[in-house]
Amino acid sequence: MIDVEALVVRYGAATALDHVSLTVASGERVALIGPNGAGKSTLMNALSGVVRPASGTIRIRGRLAHVPEGRQLFPDLTVDDNLRLGAYRARDRDTAWVYSLMPQLERVRRQTAGSLSGGQQQMVAVARGLMARPDVIAIDELSLGLAPTVVQDLSRYLMQLNVERGLTVLLVEQSARLALSLCQRAYVLETGRIAAQGASEELARSSLLTSAYLGGPLDESS
Repeated sequence: MIDVEALVVRYGAATALDHVSLTVASGERVALIGPNGAGKSTLMNALSGVVRPASGTIRIRGRLAHVPEGRQLFPDLTVDDNLRLGAYRARDRDTAWVYSLMPQLERVRRQTAGSLSGGQQQMVAVARGLMARPDVIAIDELSLGLAPTVVQDLSRYLMQLNVERGLTVLLVEQSARLALSLCQRAYVLETGRIAAQGASEELARSSLLTSAYLGGPLDESS
C-alpha cells in the first residue's frame, strides 16, 4: 500500500529526512517509532502531501487517510459535522457506521468538538479519518496525552478494522511498547534516518531498542 524510497525532506538548510525507505503491505499494521524530532511527523506529512520532498519517491496504492498529531479538529463545529468533513465524497457522509464502531461518539454527536475531553477529541479525529473510507490509515501519535482506557478503546477499534475489513495501519507512536504490541512490524527512526527495522517481537527483544526506548525488555524472562 505504501512504498517510500530514498526520501529526503528539508526545511531550509536542515535535513528532516535523509534517504528514508520503508514499505507497508496491504493489510499490515506497521509502526514508526523514535525520539522526538526524529522526523516521524515529517514523514507522515510527506505521505499526505503536506510537505514536498526534496528527492526520493512515494507510492501509495489506494486511498490514504492521515490522522495528524494534535487532532486538528474544528472546535466550533459539532462532532457530526467534523466527521462529515472527513468524507471523500458527498455520498459517503452517512456517519452511522462510524457511530456503530465508536458508540461513545454517538452520545456526543451534537456537541461541539471543542467541548469534548482529550480522549473524545482523539476518537473524533480517528473517526474523521475513517469517514474517508481509506484503504490505509496513518495515525500520528495515537496515545498522546490520553488515559490508558481511551488508548485501549482506540487500539481495539483499529485492530477490529484491520482484522475484519483489512484496513492497513501505519502508526506513529510515542509509546514504543504500545506500538510494538499493536503492530506486526516496525521501523525505528533516528535523526531522520531508519536506524532499525524488523518484526515487532524481534525489535522488542533488542537490547539497543529496549535500553533506548523501552526502559527494559518487554519479556521479563529475556
